Amino acid sequence: MTKSQQVLAFDVYGTLIDTQALTHELSKLCGDKATFFAKLWREKQVEYSFRRGLMQRYETFEVCTKDALRFVDRHLNCEFTEQQKSQLMKSYEALPAFDDVKESLNILQRSNYQIYAFSNGTTDAIESLLTQADLVHLFDDIISVDAVQSFKPNPAVYQHLLNTTGTKADQTWLISSNPFDVSGAVSTGLKSVWLKRHAEQTFDPWEFQPTVTIETLLDLKDCFD
Repeated sequence: MTKSQQVLAFDVYGTLIDTQALTHELSKLCGDKATFFAKLWREKQVEYSFRRGLMQRYETFEVCTKDALRFVDRHLNCEFTEQQKSQLMKSYEALPAFDDVKESLNILQRSNYQIYAFSNGTTDAIESLLTQADLVHLFDDIISVDAVQSFKPNPAVYQHLLNTTGTKADQTWLISSNPFDVSGAVSTGLKSVWLKRHAEQTFDPWEFQPTVTIETLLDLKDCFD
């Protein structure tokens, strides 16, 4: 198999883009609750996508994010104004990339891999996010679950990735920091890289384990030879 035949599909939120980067902005609004607020916001965002997928009551990932924000605001009694919540949502749409992202993608692009952004977000939202992070030009295309009207780890989402890229599962790598995403990809036959961004993270003890585990995206260059 030549490198050009291999598809590398990158999760976006938490893998390329730092979802915890709003902690500083949140600290101005809710003080020492900020770190926990950012963490819980992300957890509820993902939980709400799971729920909507299982209930077959699809709304976009933006809706899940907004509903999660409202929940955490109530749960922590922050009492943000509608204007403050609106500003936080705008900030979420402009989250920064992790420091290892651009260099890693540049290396992979020079090696002629097919590189895709593969996300729960809508195409427009991800294109805007990656453009602001100066990354969008490093991808061959953006593939969104929105076309399937469901979320990861629904098997239909990974099949949509294969259908869109025109590749087979054993030629396709899912790169993600989210264990549920990695397990979902492996369960449908894809290869996977789990990006363990934090030392305290533990992968779920299921039968669906990552093909490779790394601690920085810069290690990717050695994964596909």
